[in-house]
Amino acid sequence: MSDYYSLAALPLFAAPQRAPAMQHSRTSMAAADALTPATLNALQRQVVEHLHQCGEHGATDEEMQVGIPMEPNTQRPRRRELAKRGLVVEAGERKTRSGKKATVWRLA
Repeated sequence: MSDYYSLAALPLFAAPQRAPAMQHSRTSMAAADALTPATLNALQRQVVEHLHQCGEHGATDEEMQVGIPMEPNTQRPRRRELAKRGLVVEAGERKTRSGKKATVWRLA
């Protein structure tokens, strides 16, 4: 391998420096940069609190977005982060307002 490339410079091996963001979107990256650890935890906590209120019935992403309320592009990544940590699990499927199937999520 030439000196031109180093493993540390390749994105695959770089340590994450920001909250998850769409790399092709300047606004998404700016929003991720604006999140502090306290803010990110507060948003996750809102999702957890809503799912706690839903109990075993759980909630789809759409239901969480309406019930919290939280924008879809804020709620989905927070739910995904919680699922990766094992705090939120799939609990079945339910139809959305548009009649399409959606995953129901509940606390683990």
